[in-house]
Amino acid sequence: MSTIQPMHANLSAPTANLAPSLILLLATAAGLSVASLYYSQPMLGVLGADLHSDSRLVGLVPTLTQLGYALGILLLAPLGDRYDRRRIIVAKAVLLSFALLLSAAAPGIGWLLPASLAVGLTATLAQDIVPAAATLAPDAHRGKIVGTVMTGLLLGILLSRVISGLLAEHLGWRAVYVLAAFSIAAIGVAAWRGLPHFRPTTQLHYGALLHSLLRLWRQHPALRRAAWSQGLLSLGFSAFWSTLAIMLHARFQLGSAAAGAFGLAGAAGALAAPLAGRLADRYGPDRVARLGAGLAALSFAAMAVGPLLSMQAQIGLIATSAIGFDFGIQAALVAHQTIVYGLDAGARSRLNALLFTGMFVGMASGAALGSLALAQWGWPGVVAVATSGALAALAARSIGRREGD
Repeated sequence: MSTIQPMHANLSAPTANLAPSLILLLATAAGLSVASLYYSQPMLGVLGADLHSDSRLVGLVPTLTQLGYALGILLLAPLGDRYDRRRIIVAKAVLLSFALLLSAAAPGIGWLLPASLAVGLTATLAQDIVPAAATLAPDAHRGKIVGTVMTGLLLGILLSRVISGLLAEHLGWRAVYVLAAFSIAAIGVAAWRGLPHFRPTTQLHYGALLHSLLRLWRQHPALRRAAWSQGLLSLGFSAFWSTLAIMLHARFQLGSAAAGAFGLAGAAGALAAPLAGRLADRYGPDRVARLGAGLAALSFAAMAVGPLLSMQAQIGLIATSAIGFDFGIQAALVAHQTIVYGLDAGARSRLNALLFTGMFVGMASGAALGSLALAQWGWPGVVAVATSGALAALAARSIGRREGD
């Protein structure tokens, strides 16, 4: 018997056995919505040439998208504790579809940049979906279910580059945004029809809701540790992916399709999400987070030997490293979510907002630092930035272990 509640039912307690169709809907919605943040990365070269814009301005497209996402998480995601998450998800799906269509129609870079910021703001519907999954999940299986939904989200992040790279090369970059808009519209319809209603967990007005973020940040050392660590890992992740297409074109004369295809290597790392969830349930999330950060640091550092290898071997090393660091970063993310969601059941949207604000500030910083490092010191500079971020994340988790958080 299906466990999806009737469309007008209120749901305020975990569901003992989630229907596979509901888990699939949540995972697909998370993946397609967050993919909107990354479609631009492998097609920046094509996009810049078509809009007659230099690389510095074009580089602001992913930066503004991720800054918009961080801002949206901070200012909009907490509303999930105050209002019905189902309604928020549907409303954001409508707005995100519109923002993607604006991006597709942009006549120049001056129009595309604010549209990219709007895409980032509204793509935060992914951060309403993950707390919804945590709310629906029983305590004993929360790590597993959140990990499964995160698999969809992470596959969206990684495969978006493959899809956009191929489509941009054959259909043009505008087609990527148009198809993305239709996919989000379909998710909005499916969410409206398939998701249950969620009872609010607080009656705080908007100002007090935002003010409570500061209280939660001060109250929970484990939250601060998770946000810092995941933010530093995300810095390295973004430094790599935001500069890869430019490096591949300059060093190996590879186009947007080849750059996007590297997402297939990274997508293998998405298998870490359900595995990390199970391990976190069994052995504790702190251990999983430390192992993930350590694996990411080793994988980033391994790319430093690339200049000593043949061109073919360098490409293989980059692909192998992408599998390793994606696996580690995603395992750490699921572990950090498990930690954070267990702190206060009535504030999961706000706790999630703080964790992911840290993460996407790290993403935006990584995009900026990666571009700067590539311009000043070449690919070894990008590798150094990414490795340093992962080592700092590992240090943050190790300090937390000693302090008992």
